[in-house]
Amino acid sequence: MSAYVVIKLGGEVVASAHMAAIAADVAEMQARGERVVVVHGGGPQATELQKKLGQTPKIVAGRRITDAETLDVMKMIVAGKVNVDACAALVAAGARPVGLHGASALAVEAVKRPPRVVTGGGPDPIDFGHVGDVTGINEELLGLLSVAGYVPVIACLGADRAGNVYNINADVVANQLAIALDAKALVLVSDVRGVLRDVSDPASRIARLSVAEGRQAIADGIVTKGMIPKLEESFAAIAEGVNAVHVVGRLGRGQLAREVAEPGSVGTVLVP
Repeated sequence: MSAYVVIKLGGEVVASAHMAAIAADVAEMQARGERVVVVHGGGPQATELQKKLGQTPKIVAGRRITDAETLDVMKMIVAGKVNVDACAALVAAGARPVGLHGASALAVEAVKRPPRVVTGGGPDPIDFGHVGDVTGINEELLGLLSVAGYVPVIACLGADRAGNVYNINADVVANQLAIALDAKALVLVSDVRGVLRDVSDPASRIARLSVAEGRQAIADGIVTKGMIPKLEESFAAIAEGVNAVHVVGRLGRGQLAREVAEPGSVGTVLVP
């Protein structure tokens, strides 16, 4: 069996027309013997449900503050609707997905994140509430599923041994999975086609970005909002041994496999 490829899908991607093409690529990669693990978020869907329920989403520097009510929404959306929709798309493409979340045999073990200062969040430490930091991955479970030809599809929730559940940024979960599984590639799929020099110009995509160049782009204000935590978490994953992190947009048929084979051909590849 080949090395792992970890693919992270933003909630907006799972809900888009591009999901069928991505699912077809995943099914094809799996059929070739790749061990593919899919991780997904559900931010847009969670925000929509929060508003329907009369809640006001609180987002600081691209990160969601999670009180008890927000955690319930995350459980309903990411471990519920988005996970089912992602699995259904993969089934339609001929893959064999198995939906999981952090409390599934502690697939993603976590502890509560202590208050911390975050880039773009001001000078004071921020308490994000029921938000977790990943402390472990159930590699045995993922290995059993992958060897048997299944695709683990993991919702971005973590849990601890006392049964507490935590909301975790899907990029963070994907990065920690890539580190634990020694993945040959980590692909972050969102609605942005890569790191752009000019956010309003899709043609300004940067094909290849070193960690130093990425930090400079944040400092210079080229990279803003939700792309900041995405890059910072990716730099941390690279520091812990992930060879390359690919940031790509909504993909057409064959593009996911192409980006893994030819880094930077479709999105932005982040390298040490």
